[in-house]
Amino acid sequence: MPNITTIHYGERIGKEGKIRLGCSAVIFDETKQKVLLTQRADNGQWCLPSGGVDPGETVEETCVREVYEETGLNVRVTRFVGVYSDPHRMVEYPDGNKVHVVALSFEAEIIGGELGLSDETTDFDYFTPEEMEKLDMLLNHKERILDAYKNLIVPVIK
Repeated sequence: MPNITTIHYGERIGKEGKIRLGCSAVIFDETKQKVLLTQRADNGQWCLPSGGVDPGETVEETCVREVYEETGLNVRVTRFVGVYSDPHRMVEYPDGNKVHVVALSFEAEIIGGELGLSDETTDFDYFTPEEMEKLDMLLNHKERILDAYKNLIVPVIK
C-alpha cells in the first residue's frame, strides 16, 4: 500500500471506519486578521495544528499538545469553536486503518514557546481567508477557520 493518506467520499461512508476523535487549534495573529497554518510533511497540505486524542487526556490537553508538537508554541485554549463529524467522509491511513473523524475545533492563544518546524511540518505561516484560497488545504480546516472568524457565542455543530 502506498504511504499516503486517502480520503474516501460517499453516502454515509464513515460507517465503514472506526470513530477517531481529534482536535484542532485556530491561532490568530495579533491583528486577528490571519490564522497560523502548518504544511504537513506527509502530504504537503496546509492545515491547522491538529491531531488525535490520546487515551487518558482531555481534549484541551490534546489541543495544547498537538500545537506544541507541530509548532513549538505553548498555547492556552480560549474558546470552543465547534464539532465537525461529516458522515460522508472516511480517512484511510497508509497502514490500512479506516476512520470516521470527529473533530473538535478550538481557538487558542500563544502564551510561550518559539514558532518552528517539527518532523510533522515543513513550513508555517499566517494567512488570511483570501490567501487560503490559493492553498491546498486539509479536509475541512478552512471551514473551521471561517467558523472561528464568526466568533459565535454558541459552538457550531456540523
